[in-house]
Amino acid sequence: MHDSDKYFMKCAIFLAKISEMIGEVPVGAVLVFNNTIIGKGLNSSILNHDPTAHAEIKALRNGAKFLKNYRLLHTTLYVTLEPCIMCYGAIIHSRISRLVFGAKYKNLQKYICCKNHFFINKNFRKISITQEVLESECSNLLSSFFKRKRKIATKYFNNNII
Repeated sequence: MHDSDKYFMKCAIFLAKISEMIGEVPVGAVLVFNNTIIGKGLNSSILNHDPTAHAEIKALRNGAKFLKNYRLLHTTLYVTLEPCIMCYGAIIHSRISRLVFGAKYKNLQKYICCKNHFFINKNFRKISITQEVLESECSNLLSSFFKRKRKIATKYFNNNII
C-alpha cells in the first residue's frame, strides 16, 4: 500500500456518498496521475438509464479526456467496490498501472478469480491490485444502503402497496 492510498480512497468514498444521495448504489471512483485526480466517477446507472454508467467507467472516461488519450498509462484507479466484469474489461483496455479498491465484490468470484494481479492472457500488461483499502468504511456504506432499501421494500410489500 502506498502512503496516498487512504487519501484517494477517501475521495472515492466522498463520491460514493453523493451517489447514494441521488438514489444510486454508493460507489465512487477517482483516477490519479502523478498524485493528481484526473478523473472522477460515481454510479449513475439509474439516473441516466445507462447500465454502463458505473463509477469506474466514468472516472476512466474523464481521465481519458483529460489526458487526450484512451491509454491511461501510469495511472491508478481508486474505487470503493471491487469492479464488476464490465469495469475490469475497461480497466484492462485503458492500460492503467494500478487498481486500488475498498470493499470486495462478493459475487465476482462466481465469474472470475483475482488475487494480487488480474490477467486476461500473457500478452496483456499486468495490473497491480491493492485490495481492501478502508474496507470497513466502504463495506459499511454499501451494507447500510442495501439494508435501508430492503427495509423500504419490505414496508411496501407488507402494506400491499406493490
